Amino acid sequence: MRIISGSLKGIILHPPKGLPVRPTTDRAKESLFNILENHFILTGLEVIDLFSGTGNISFEFASRGAAKVTAVDLHGKCIAWIKETALKLGLKQIHTVKCDALGYLRKCQTPADIIFSDAPYAMKEIIQIPGIVHHNQLLKLDGWLIIEHEVNLDLSHENGFFDKRIYGQSAFSFFRYVPSVPILN
Repeated sequence: MRIISGSLKGIILHPPKGLPVRPTTDRAKESLFNILENHFILTGLEVIDLFSGTGNISFEFASRGAAKVTAVDLHGKCIAWIKETALKLGLKQIHTVKCDALGYLRKCQTPADIIFSDAPYAMKEIIQIPGIVHHNQLLKLDGWLIIEHEVNLDLSHENGFFDKRIYGQSAFSFFRYVPSVPILN
């Protein structure tokens, strides 16, 4: 796993064997960050990385100047690896949360500029993520939710959906902040 760009460009990280992860490939990650950099100035953003696993995405955001990256994962060894690596790399903006990602979203009260989710592809609850993010207003104005998932999953009917990009057997579905409109009587 390598950091593609930013202040830590080129650093190769070697997560411990046995972590229950499927890291985003370098090709898909590079394509994702090209899309993001065409829409956002990453410096100063607040990011939530759900199902963070090895921290691959968290480290990339931090390297590119994100102000705060919250890495959420249920697996203790993943969280320990991310904490240890962030400390070694001097990435003070990475904060870890050992928690079920959906539970975290349900309790979260702080909106982010970008929420990235890379849940296990077999996890049926992936389809709940856009609704939870929308219901709890977890995206800032102009914020994006990005869900990495298996290519055959169709999330286009979910609130805020605007694009899907396919990379091999993986896909990214993109969602925008959609303001809630009060119902007037």
